[in-house]
Amino acid sequence: FVQDDYPVPTMNNIKVFVLMAGLTGLVMAIGQLLGGGSGAIMGLLMAAAMNLFMYWGSSSMVLRSYGAQVVNAQQAPELYEMVDRLRQRAGLPMPIVAIAPHEQPNAFATGRNPENSVVCVTEGLLRLMSREELEGVIAHELAHIKNRDMLLQTIAATMAGAIGNIAQFAMFFGGGRDDEDHANPLLAILIMIIGPIIAMVIQFAISRQREFKADAVGAEISGKPLALASALGRLEMGARRIPMQVSPNAAPLAIVNPLAAFSLRGVSKWFSTHPPTEERIAALRQIAGAY
Repeated sequence: FVQDDYPVPTMNNIKVFVLMAGLTGLVMAIGQLLGGGSGAIMGLLMAAAMNLFMYWGSSSMVLRSYGAQVVNAQQAPELYEMVDRLRQRAGLPMPIVAIAPHEQPNAFATGRNPENSVVCVTEGLLRLMSREELEGVIAHELAHIKNRDMLLQTIAATMAGAIGNIAQFAMFFGGGRDDEDHANPLLAILIMIIGPIIAMVIQFAISRQREFKADAVGAEISGKPLALASALGRLEMGARRIPMQVSPNAAPLAIVNPLAAFSLRGVSKWFSTHPPTEERIAALRQIAGAY
């Protein structure tokens, strides 16, 4: 498995640009509603600062959201060695390794590029998975780094939270001006309602196909697609049985939905940022059959 096998997907770079441009436009629009032309300028400056902050600091925010701690080779020798060995197979630089103190088995990758990436696993994952299953999960997360879509996921998660905060800001300070130059509370309420909806749309706009691609590339990195398929089944059961307290904005980064225990099974698939786990397992079994 060599580094040039999977070129950088240009579409992800375009999506990152579109997401940042969308946030800029939204903040400027709210600024215009709140303060006219000067408000729009302030919104533009605010959006620029938020975009820079998200690019450089979003991964740290995600780690804090999961309560994760960075570990080194001395603190977690087996995990560190496994990540190091698999990242060499993938042709990637060594990522930062972190462990989140959650009983639910889960994992995620974050960071703005392969040189500044993080692979994080939960304590429950380390306890419940076999070695081959753990390798499959880590290979999946390395595939996200290989595909360079972890920045897209991280920015989307941070943007969702930012847009929700902007909506609350608009509601608190009042939105727009009516003809008599008084605050328009109805417009503020409208922003409060639409803001979270836009945040949800942005989350859903990040194609769920990235998980299928990461599964396929992860299977090639580990060489054990059935082990990853087995891990996904156990991860899904664990997520439904063991609740995890984590921000909904950071949940899409995980290999399976960490909030599955709080979801309504009948409708959750229509509002999920992850494809159905049974479909992912079926795809991996097809890959295994082609070996």
